[in-house]
Amino acid sequence: MSPNDATVIAADVKAGRRRAQDLIRQTLEGIRQRDGAFNAFTAVFAEEAVAQAKNLDARIARGDAPGALAGVPFAVKNLFDVRGVATLAGSKIRRTAPPAACDALLVARLKAAGGVLVGALNMDEFAYGFVTENAHYGTTRNPHDLSRIAGGSSGGSAAAVAANLVPLTLGSDTNGSIRVPAGLCGVFGLKPTAGALPVEGMFPFVRSLDHAGLFARTTADLQLAYGALADAPTTARATRAPRAAVLQGWFTQGASQEVLGALDQVARALEADGEVDLEDAHIARSAAFCLSACEGGRLHLADLRVRAADFDPAVRDRLLAGALLPDRVMEQALRFQPIFREAATRLFERYDLLLAPVAPCVAPRLGEDVMLIEGREVSVRKNLGAYTQPLSYIGLPVLSVPVNRPGLLPVGVQLVAAAGREDRLFDAAARLEALGVVAAHVPKDRHDQP
Repeated sequence: MSPNDATVIAADVKAGRRRAQDLIRQTLEGIRQRDGAFNAFTAVFAEEAVAQAKNLDARIARGDAPGALAGVPFAVKNLFDVRGVATLAGSKIRRTAPPAACDALLVARLKAAGGVLVGALNMDEFAYGFVTENAHYGTTRNPHDLSRIAGGSSGGSAAAVAANLVPLTLGSDTNGSIRVPAGLCGVFGLKPTAGALPVEGMFPFVRSLDHAGLFARTTADLQLAYGALADAPTTARATRAPRAAVLQGWFTQGASQEVLGALDQVARALEADGEVDLEDAHIARSAAFCLSACEGGRLHLADLRVRAADFDPAVRDRLLAGALLPDRVMEQALRFQPIFREAATRLFERYDLLLAPVAPCVAPRLGEDVMLIEGREVSVRKNLGAYTQPLSYIGLPVLSVPVNRPGLLPVGVQLVAAAGREDRLFDAAARLEALGVVAAHVPKDRHDQP
C-alpha cells in the first residue's frame, strides 16, 4: 500500500496521524510542479480545497465523524458541475455559460464523505472521442509515455490518477470513455451498471447511454469511493472463485498479440473455463454509434447552426453528420437493445464474469489518425472503443483492470458482470491484485510523489 492511496489517507486523517490541510497543500504543489508534463487539469481550485481541508481538520478536532474519504483529494472531469464554476464539457462555447448553482450530485457525495475537490480535468469536447486531443485545452499526455495519448474522453481523469497527482477522479463513460483511458494509462476504471450512479449535474452526451464512474490505482480505493457515491456500502467479498469465460469473436478480432497475451494472463488467473461469443456485438456497436451521433447532434444543433467555428473540428463534423440522420435511425438503434441484452443475460446464466480486452492495442502516439488492425489502416478515434461500445450499449457494469506489465506500456482487460453485480467485479479485481496479475504502476522515471 502507498501513503497516497485513498484508503491510507482516509485512515491516517481519521486517526490524526496526518492533517487534511497538509495533504491538500502537498497535492496542490504536486499538481503545480508536475501537471505541465501531462496537461490533465484544466482548473485547480486551490483556495477552496485548502478551506475544505481546514474545515475537515476542525471537525475532526471537535470529535465529529469526518466521513469514509476523510481528507482524500479528488478531481473531476470538467463536465461535472462544480458550484460557482462554468461547466465546460471540454468546449470553448461553454466558457461563458453561467456558473453552476450547485455541485453535481456525485461531487456533493464525495465531499460529504470527507473528500476534498482540488480541480477539474481535461476531456474530448462534449465527451465525443477516445483521445483527449482537445483543440481548446490541449492534449492530455499518457504519463507512461509522453509521446502517446491518454485515451478519452476521460483522458484527464485517467492521467491524473496514473501520474499519482490524485488518488481518485470522476469520469463519464458513454461508449468506453472511462475504460479506454484507464486501460491505456494503466489504472483501474469502473463503469457501473446504467443508472447505478446518478448523473444529475453531469453535462450529457448521449442521455440513453451516459454513465458516471471512477478511476483509482487500487481496487480498495475504487470500492471505498464507490460506496460513497452509491450512497450504500459495497457488499462483502465473495467466498468462491467466479465462473469466468473469455469473450471471443468481435471482442478479440484485430487485437494485437500483446493485448491477447494480457487477456490470457487474466483468464488463467481466474481459471476461466470457456470461450464464448456474444452474438451480434458488431450490430450493438453500430447501434451505439448511431445513438451517439443522433442524440449528440440533436443536443448541439442550435450551437452548430450559429457557432460551428467554435467547435473542435474533430467533434463538429461528427455532430453535424449525426444531426442530419433521420429519426428512424435512432428508433432502430434503440430497438436492438432488448435483443442484445437478452443475449448477454443468457451468458450470465452460466458465468459470473466475462473477460475482454479494453482496446485493440497499446496507446497510439500523439496525433496519429490511423492505426493498423489486421493489416488495415483504420481510424484511431473510431476504433479504440470497438470492444467497449457493445457493453455500454446495454448498460452492463464493467471494470477495466491494468495488467501487471512493469516497464511496458499499459494494457487493460475488461471484467464484465451482470447488471447490478458490481460486487463480482470488485471481488475478481481484488483476487487478481492479490495474485500480482494486475497492478497500477507509477510511470517509469516519475517516481516523485506529490
